[in-house]
Amino acid sequence: MRLSVPTIPHVVTSTSTKTISPSAAVEHIASFLASGNVCLLTGAGVSVDSGIRAYRGRDGRYMNPNYKCYHELVADNPKGHAFRHRYWLRSFLGYPSIRDAQPNTTHYALAALQHTGHIPKLVTQNVDGLHPKAIAHLWDDTRIEEQVLELHGTLQRVHCKFGHVISRDTFQHWLSTSNPPWQAFVDELEATGKTVRTNPDGDVELEGVSYEDFVVPECPECMLEGRHNSNQEPDLIFFGESIPKIIRERSFHDVEQSDKLFLVGTTLATFSAYRLIKHAVELKKSVLLLNMGPTRADGLPGVEKIEIPTSHVMRDTVRAVLGTRAHVDPVIVNLLNNGVDAPPSLDRSESDVVQAGDT
Repeated sequence: MRLSVPTIPHVVTSTSTKTISPSAAVEHIASFLASGNVCLLTGAGVSVDSGIRAYRGRDGRYMNPNYKCYHELVADNPKGHAFRHRYWLRSFLGYPSIRDAQPNTTHYALAALQHTGHIPKLVTQNVDGLHPKAIAHLWDDTRIEEQVLELHGTLQRVHCKFGHVISRDTFQHWLSTSNPPWQAFVDELEATGKTVRTNPDGDVELEGVSYEDFVVPECPECMLEGRHNSNQEPDLIFFGESIPKIIRERSFHDVEQSDKLFLVGTTLATFSAYRLIKHAVELKKSVLLLNMGPTRADGLPGVEKIEIPTSHVMRDTVRAVLGTRAHVDPVIVNLLNNGVDAPPSLDRSESDVVQAGDT
């Protein structure tokens, strides 16, 4: 099976965008959001200030060489077995960075608008769990599940081929106890303050490493049912895998029930996201896109775009939308004074690639 990595057409990547001042951007975005009932669609760009790399560079090119194909991950043959060992070793090393990442100022600013009801539905392409984490102290799990849709799944859960589900933290512990040499490597990284380059879907790049000795634990529930099964996968949507019908339909429904669509930090290169903006345009809804760099929707009739970093405008946008409440409501004040600002390093000081000799 041959699969193509989702990309942005060249005609789009060459589109120019007018510059705009932060104050003008704040005024325009606030005016768009003020009436409420806005559906929000976010992408990897939102999580960059949390230290998680985006999938694409400023020119729209795909920057993650380790994309995973669904048919390889689930194959019940030696090739699939080897692929899962490769995936889980890389993910074992990369997951702690995603697990420990904290919401940034944009996550909390958007959470403020969720809390006030201006954004009743949030659809995210991100699998890092940072949107739920930003509002978890205000909403219970049920409300988060009702109002936050993780379009491409989450890194927080793992399931086996027979549907038994466990938390990723539990599975990470199983991987750790099953692979002492690699846990020792992780411990050394933490002790020395070193890091490895982690991709937004939670894995790292490895070179010259043997995956054969890495142990993928068997599912204990399957063992209780009398079978051996180490075919485990994260609760993500992989390349070549279709989004479940219930998720696809819910994403369309969220757009349909909203008056406007606001998109933040996404190139819309994946069709699962791009079709939502097309659907909104077809329904003649107002659409505003906030993103740095080219997107698949550039030049699409009915879509207005502002190109400025979200961290430069979203806090002030919320203050403009909420007025006095932003300064007197303790919940809003706390949200607008929270959030990390820790974008990933752009130099070569961190260990971008793990070498065989490092373990």
